[in-house]
Amino acid sequence: MPKTIRAVGACLVTSTFFGLSFIFIKMCVTEIPLFTMLAWRNIIALVAMTVCVFAGILKVNLKGKNLKPLLVLSLFQPILYYILEALGVKLTTASESGIIIACIPIMTMIFSIIFLKDKPTKLQGFFMVLTVAGAVIVAGIGGLQTSSNVLGYFILILAVCSDAAYSITSQKLEGFTSAEKTYAMCVSGTVVFTACALIDNGVHGTLKDFITLPFTNMGFLACVLYLAIGCNIIAFLCSNYAISIIGATRRSAFAAVSTVITVVAGVFYLHEPFSWIQAVAAAMILAGATGVNFAAKKDDGTERLSEGK
Repeated sequence: MPKTIRAVGACLVTSTFFGLSFIFIKMCVTEIPLFTMLAWRNIIALVAMTVCVFAGILKVNLKGKNLKPLLVLSLFQPILYYILEALGVKLTTASESGIIIACIPIMTMIFSIIFLKDKPTKLQGFFMVLTVAGAVIVAGIGGLQTSSNVLGYFILILAVCSDAAYSITSQKLEGFTSAEKTYAMCVSGTVVFTACALIDNGVHGTLKDFITLPFTNMGFLACVLYLAIGCNIIAFLCSNYAISIIGATRRSAFAAVSTVITVVAGVFYLHEPFSWIQAVAAAMILAGATGVNFAAKKDDGTERLSEGK
């Protein structure tokens, strides 16, 4: 199977897990302190990934390598992005957060032009606009609830910038496999978010609750298991792999697909309405994501990196 096809498949897997994550994040942050959720999400992900490494399922070898670039990567994703996204989702409505997060492809394209000198073709630009337009429609038509929370909007925009910066950094990182990048992200996230959670719970006198939470609250455990295994490990493994093959811009085009999945999940699990206009918009997103990839220059160099290089 060609690498490009595998990369596109990886993008779809990433979009699926992240698309459903909004529901689980909303369930967690409405009752559980933010840093408590983020800490356990990363702890479980790190433990699971470490088991996979020792079992030989994943290969991670960071000996003798310069780890500073991985720290920069981890700063953008998961540290900054997780905090900003979770706060933004908490302060705004699900549809608003979906619409703003859908702007990730455009921001990534802009960052690619500025930092990678990667100029998209006119056709790619058209399909990217089509993708984002579809995402905005599918998230907002028929049932857009507004929070009018300017701070929440600003925080979500910063989250969009953070994810775009992660994609650019991941593309520029050579000498690391997707497993190594993802493992470093898990380690960094665990250290930072656990420290924040310990301080937060220590101040509020809830350290015992923090430590025992996954064992006493099965609903919380189910949420963080999905976020940890599905998003932190599987989705990021797929994302880092896709970026290494097709580049940041082409991978980001699939971010809007997450919006479709979020809305569809709302239809099935929350019994939200789904109009024919949203169906057309969903088709726009799929057509746009496909177009961005097939309209890429054949000599754009995005298939230059390989796993294990």
